[in-house]
Amino acid sequence: MSLVYTHPVRTYAPVATGVPPRPVAWRAVVVCAGLAVSAASAPAQSIPAKPPAKATAPAAKPASGAPAAGQRFRDCDSDVCPWLVVVPAGSFMMGSPASELDRRDDEGPQHKVTLRRFAIGAYEVTFEQYDACVAAKACSTEADDNKWGRGKRPVINVDYEDGEQFTQWLSKKTGKRYRLPSEAEWEYAARAGTTTAFTYGNKLDPSNTNYAANFTYNGSVKGKGRDQTLPVGSLAPNAWGLYDVHGNVLEWVIDCPHDNYKRAPKDGKPWVKDCSDDRHMLRGGSWYDNPAYSRSAFRGGIAPGNSTSKGLRVVRELD
Repeated sequence: MSLVYTHPVRTYAPVATGVPPRPVAWRAVVVCAGLAVSAASAPAQSIPAKPPAKATAPAAKPASGAPAAGQRFRDCDSDVCPWLVVVPAGSFMMGSPASELDRRDDEGPQHKVTLRRFAIGAYEVTFEQYDACVAAKACSTEADDNKWGRGKRPVINVDYEDGEQFTQWLSKKTGKRYRLPSEAEWEYAARAGTTTAFTYGNKLDPSNTNYAANFTYNGSVKGKGRDQTLPVGSLAPNAWGLYDVHGNVLEWVIDCPHDNYKRAPKDGKPWVKDCSDDRHMLRGGSWYDNPAYSRSAFRGGIAPGNSTSKGLRVVRELD
């Protein structure tokens, strides 16, 4: 039996006892071998933040012309195509240890997952990119920006089906294989080799994450929430060059909910069998969420119906 709790806008699976309730509320470009390769600077912002840390990204490409692990590229010389980061093949322990603060039962047992290399969006999909899909009549939902602005802000008010339409359009436009991430791909890329609650350690700070900063986690600094999204790339990336893996907007993944990881795939593929209900999962937390919901291992499901915290990040297959 799967239980949910109800929020005026959304419906989520319950969190562990002690988790606070949710608060109410560029670039120089080189075109090479058909790929646009760049190291982009962060968009301008008016909200104070620490300068973004320089992401680790090897500049060299292998002789075959295939993008190297850590390299940034995109499939067309246009802002409509998302910048991607090549994630290396490897293994990691998915889920959270029993000792992690505010851990939920569906985050365990921890299990080893081995993944092939893939590319993932360096940023969350922007309104600029999603609006191009709508203009091409390939995306049916005209996403509302909540009067925060469009352009480089992450698209919001999109459901899972909108994410599928966007990746199908991008695949057709570029001739490459785009889709939403699996849960394992998302967590592997978000952790970037870390085993802590967040990619930055066991605490979050308002200077590196856009979340409901009036809540704290594990003694973290308490601040004032921004109460809206930030343009993508406004804050520091993780060690593999991905921005906003915690906070800003929730990101759709392919997998459906399960009570635990006891029969989870070990190859990183989407887990879409034996679902506890017919929803899809969301990862990463949002501007609206307390930090416990932004942990690398946190698994959130959401009921149908749009909200200002739902967005997406794409995966591009390489092998």
